[in-house]
Amino acid sequence: MASRRVTRQRAGALNDENTVVPRLTRAKVNALQNEKAVAPLAAKQVNNTVPAPAVAGKKRAVLGAKSSNDTTTKADSKKEGIDEKFIKKALGAKGVLSTKASATNGVHKTTTRTTSRVPLKATIPEEITEKEAKRSNGGSGVMGLRKKRVVAGEASKEVSKAVEAAVKATKPAMKAEPKQSKPKEEKVSAVAAVRSTMTAVEITSVPEAKGAVKAVPVSKKVAEKPAPQPLADDDDDDPLMVAEYANEIFEYLRALEDTTAPNPDYMDAQEGLHWEQRGILVDWLIEVHQKFHLLPETLYLAINIIDRFLSVKVVMIDRLQLVGITAMFIAAKYEEVFSPHLGHFKYLADDTFTEEEILRAERFMLQTLNYNLSYPNPMNFLRRISKATDYDQDTRTVAKYLMEISLVDYRLMEYLPSHVAAAAMYLSRMILKRGPWDPSLLHYSGYTEAEIKPVFLILVEYILRPKHKAFFNKYASKKFSKVSLLAREWAKAKAPLFLSTDR
Repeated sequence: MASRRVTRQRAGALNDENTVVPRLTRAKVNALQNEKAVAPLAAKQVNNTVPAPAVAGKKRAVLGAKSSNDTTTKADSKKEGIDEKFIKKALGAKGVLSTKASATNGVHKTTTRTTSRVPLKATIPEEITEKEAKRSNGGSGVMGLRKKRVVAGEASKEVSKAVEAAVKATKPAMKAEPKQSKPKEEKVSAVAAVRSTMTAVEITSVPEAKGAVKAVPVSKKVAEKPAPQPLADDDDDDPLMVAEYANEIFEYLRALEDTTAPNPDYMDAQEGLHWEQRGILVDWLIEVHQKFHLLPETLYLAINIIDRFLSVKVVMIDRLQLVGITAMFIAAKYEEVFSPHLGHFKYLADDTFTEEEILRAERFMLQTLNYNLSYPNPMNFLRRISKATDYDQDTRTVAKYLMEISLVDYRLMEYLPSHVAAAAMYLSRMILKRGPWDPSLLHYSGYTEAEIKPVFLILVEYILRPKHKAFFNKYASKKFSKVSLLAREWAKAKAPLFLSTDR
C-alpha cells in the first residue's frame, strides 16, 4: 500500500502548484537552443528544469510562500532578463513574459493566448491617425476596436447626410407636379351610384367606380340591437349545463306548468278553512324548511303538493297541519339527497301526529296526486333568466325573496311559475337600478313588461306591507343580505308611484 501512495505522489508532482516550472515559450526555446550551440549550460542551471518529486509525507507549501525547491540563482534571473530583452526585440510587444507576481510567488498562470500573434498595428484601418495607432498598440487592443466603431458611425452619418441631400433635391420636383383633379362628371356619377345603393336596407360595401371616391353608405333605417343568442350557444363546453337539450327542457317545463297548476279558487270548496290559515301554515313550513337547511326546490314542491291536494280534497282545520308536514316529508324525499328522518318531522309537529298517521297520509296524498311530482318551480326559470344578467348575485338574491312571496300570498296562485320568476326579476332589477327590460331578458323570460305588470303590482303591494313574520325574518338575516328590509325601504319610497290610492 505504501508503494502505491509514493507512485501517486510522483505522478502528481509535475502538477504541484508549489513547484517552480519555468515557462518556455516558442521564442525562449529558440533562444535556449542558440545558446546551447554556443556554450553548454552550467551544472548549476539544472535546477531550472522540473524539480525532483516531493518526498512522501511532506506537507505542501502554502500558496505564495517561499518553496524549498525554488533554487533559482542570480545568474539564472539575469539570464532570464537577457531572454526577456531578446523576446521583446523579436516580437516588438509588451507583456509577453510572466508577470511580476508570478515570478516572486513561483506560480505561473496557464494561458491560451498565443505569444506569436500579429501586432495590433496591422489590423488598424488606415483612416486612423498615427497617434491613435500608437495608443492602440499598447494594451489589449480595445481602443483600436472602439475607434473602428466610431469610424463606422461617422461613415453612416455621412451616408445619411447624402440621402437627405438627395431627398431635398427631389422635393422641388415633387411639389412641381400638379394634383390631378377628378372630372366633375365622374364625381356626379359616383354620388348617384352611392345614392342608388342606399335604398337597400342592408348595405355592406359600394362597388368602386373608375375615378370615384370611396364612400361608406349610411342606412336610413336605425340598426336594431342584435338578437340575443340562445342559451345553448354559450354553454357548449359545460357538460353540467346540458346545452344540447336546454331549449327542449324548458319547452317541457312550460308544458308542465299547466298540468301541475292548482285551482286558485279551491278555498271556496273548503268549509272550515280560510286563506289566512293557509298563510299561517306556509309561514310555519318556511321555518321548518330553514331549520332543516333544505333546498329551495323542496319548499316550492311542498307548497305545490298542499295546494293541489286541497284543490281536490276537503280537509278539516285539525288535519291541516298533518297535510303540511306530510307534504314537506314527500318533497324532501323527492328533491333532497339526504332527506330528514320521519321522527324529525314528528318532533317539529310537537308529537301531534304519530309516525303511522304521517305514513298513511303520505300514501293517501300520493294516490290523490296520481304520483305526479314533476312540478316546474320558479327557481328553474329564474336560473334561465339570470343568463341574460350574467348571473348577477345581488339581483338573484332579491328575486328569490320576491318569488317566495308567491308561496305565502294566495293571489299569485293563478299565475304560472315562469310568470312569477319574470316579475321577480323585473322588480329586482328595478330595486337595484340594473337597467330596463332589454330584448335579452325578454328572450330568456318569455314575458313582456305589459304581461309582467299584474304580478309586479302584487309584489310591490306585499313588500310594502309584509304579513308573515317567519318569512320576513328569513330574508332579513345576514345570510340573505337583508333583502327584505331593502325591499321594504324601496317600497315605502316608490310604491305610491305604482299603486293607486284605493288599493
